[in-house]
Order: sequence, then C-alpha cells, then structure tokens
Amino acid sequence: MNFLNGITILLIYQLAGEVSALLLHIPVPGPVLGMIMLFLTLLLRGNSIASVDHTSSALLSHLSLLFVPAGVGMITHFDRIISEWMPITVALVLSTMITLMVTAAIMQWSNHLLAKEVKKDG
Repeated sequence: MNFLNGITILLIYQLAGEVSALLLHIPVPGPVLGMIMLFLTLLLRGNSIASVDHTSSALLSHLSLLFVPAGVGMITHFDRIISEWMPITVALVLSTMITLMVTAAIMQWSNHLLAKEVKKDG
C-alpha cells in the first residue's frame, strides 16, 4: 500500500505539471514542471513523505530498465542516425565543450567567493 500511495502522489504531481504546461503555454515538459512542484512542496514541508521515499527508492533501483525504450528507439531510427552523423557529432562535441567551460567558470567563481569569505572571517 505504501508503494501505491507514493506512485499516486508522483503521478498527481506529473499530471499537475502537464496541466500547467498546457494551460500556461510554458515551453517546459510537464513532468519537469511536476518535479519542480514536488521539490518545492518537499522544501516547504521540511521533510519528505515516507511513501514517496519508498516509491522513489524502488524506481531508482530499477532505473536501468527505463533506458530500454530509448535504446529501442535508437535502433529503430538507426538509418537516420547514420545519415545525419555529422550534425549529431558536432552537437555532441560542442555541447560537451560548452558544458565543461561553464562548469569551470562556475567553479572558479565559487572558489573566488569562498576565498573572499575566508579572508573576511580570518
């Protein structure tokens, strides 16, 4: 029963996110909005719900199974991937490089802020 309560709560938040995305015409997927709503609820509440903890642990333990549909989709569209390998490769390389640069910049910025705090405290 604990799992059923948890999955119901998660699906209600997903539904709320889907409805919000459709009604407000927000270009964000509904499940992402639902996840943000759940996060804010748990943040305001101060602790998590036991049934959601149990359900999320169970889902995470079987996370690898959730990648099977994506793998099947890639095999289904394998001929398209082969025909468009160059744009895919360029997008992957550029996005990786941009991510690395942004991560490095944020790390330097946070180190700079922490160094200022240490000097102020010391």
